[in-house]
Amino acid sequence: MNNYLNYDFYIWIALIITVISQVLIKTTYHKYQKREITKKLTGYDIARKILDKHKLSDILVIETPGTLTDHYDPTKKVIKLSTEIYHGMTISSSAVAAHECGHAIQDKESYKPMRIRAKIVPTVNLFTKIGYLSIIIGAIFDARLIEIGIVLILSMLAFQLITLPVEFNASKRALKELEKLNILNSNEKKGARKVLIAAALTYVASVISTLIQIFRYILIANSRRRH
Repeated sequence: MNNYLNYDFYIWIALIITVISQVLIKTTYHKYQKREITKKLTGYDIARKILDKHKLSDILVIETPGTLTDHYDPTKKVIKLSTEIYHGMTISSSAVAAHECGHAIQDKESYKPMRIRAKIVPTVNLFTKIGYLSIIIGAIFDARLIEIGIVLILSMLAFQLITLPVEFNASKRALKELEKLNILNSNEKKGARKVLIAAALTYVASVISTLIQIFRYILIANSRRRH
């Protein structure tokens, strides 16, 4: 019983890290979503300016429902901006729209980590599902199945680690484009940087949480082997 309480401790640690990162991005996002930029450009306007500058006029910028649902779809060559970002003339709208454009520019330039991430997605999804199933069955019957599950789940960790440079690089490109196009003033740039840093920290938190989970599964496997 005590062992399971110890294992649950690691679940709580991972959960706390995830919650803190989510609270940070949401509070930072909402804070700067209330601050309009001097140039009065919407997220759509900014995205269009950056894309056209890089001769990416073939990439569509469309509105998508939800909050913080913004993403670039490399298969369809579409940037999807949430309603608040698409229509917003704020610091957050500027930062998020520019970040998604950063991914489009990465795609154009065949940024290697992005290419690798795209190729391994199907394999990672399959390995992760099988890995968790192996751990569940192994916790009941055989420690060796837990070990197999851990190896498979390492693919998810690899995916998350590859995601880090992709996201950090997109944010770096975003700030560079906003500066080159003179879209934000100095104070607005500081706010945009804070929004992008907060967003990046959610990916770092995911890596830490996965590491904690894997460590927990290793402890469970060792306990099962002793028994």
